[in-house]
Amino acid sequence: MDISTQTTDAPPPTPQPGIAEQKRNARGATRAGDRVFLGLSRGSGILLLVIMAAIAVFLTYRAALAISRDHGNFLTTFEWNTNVIPPTFGVAVLAFGTIVSSIIAMAIAVPIAVAIALFITHYAPRRMAGPVAYVIDLLAAVPSIVYGLWGALVLVPHMTGLFGWLDDFFGWTGIFSWDGGAPRSMLTVGILLAIMILPVITNVSREVFRQVPQMHEEAALALGATRWEVVRMAVLPFGRSGVISASMLGLGRALGETMAVATVLSPDFDIHASLLNPGGGTFAQNIASKFSEATADGRDALIASGLVLFVITLLVNGAARIIIQRRAEYSGANA
Repeated sequence: MDISTQTTDAPPPTPQPGIAEQKRNARGATRAGDRVFLGLSRGSGILLLVIMAAIAVFLTYRAALAISRDHGNFLTTFEWNTNVIPPTFGVAVLAFGTIVSSIIAMAIAVPIAVAIALFITHYAPRRMAGPVAYVIDLLAAVPSIVYGLWGALVLVPHMTGLFGWLDDFFGWTGIFSWDGGAPRSMLTVGILLAIMILPVITNVSREVFRQVPQMHEEAALALGATRWEVVRMAVLPFGRSGVISASMLGLGRALGETMAVATVLSPDFDIHASLLNPGGGTFAQNIASKFSEATADGRDALIASGLVLFVITLLVNGAARIIIQRRAEYSGANA
């Protein structure tokens, strides 16, 4: 028999499903429990979008009513008087106070939070790292009104010496000039906000640093790197995007903080070059302090300022989400 004429009856290999087909099969779950879970998850996501859209529509509608009755320019007017006819109000001072206080808070909190996170994950003994991390977790759960009361009763009285020192040595700059009044200023607010957002930034940064691949650190040590060089060359580059995202989450809380700022700050609704004199206030503080006694026009004006804060917060959170997605190892999502 000619071997070349022999044929094999073996069946052809079964084609394996591709990645796209596997994802389609996973989405089209066949079991009842999977279908229920899929429907609940999808419905929760859609409900969240509907709620956000409803908030945006409500704020936009009420803001449009208020701006149509505004006698001044909503974005540039340095005045907030809604009890006259026609009302005159603007958010320039509030935007300045919100941005300045948040920048001060971030400048103070981010370096300290990163240092604490590095100490817990790479320097502290295990017996010390656990209690320190536990205390920071507790600080993150403290209500903002408690921070506000502490700031008014403890922080503000002890800021006099710091303000005097800054005025003596740096008052010539104009930024740290002090008129001798009560230290209820933007700098005090920034320090208080820094204390409040410090646990948030520390906790997220700590989790990011814990996810650094062990082989990266071991490779640096094998090349003769010191502990600080390992942190600088392996840990910080890996966790850079996570630290930035943690900072933006802390910034989101600083932007929307209400009661603590209202308890500490004495606003005069004006913009000052010095950080040691009373400032004009923030969006959240202005809403909290004036909403109860506002007229109908005043409430609409406060809602309009809330719309500006809403947009700023969405932009901050959106930027944080984009940075997280750029690092698939941190976000846990596929690129």
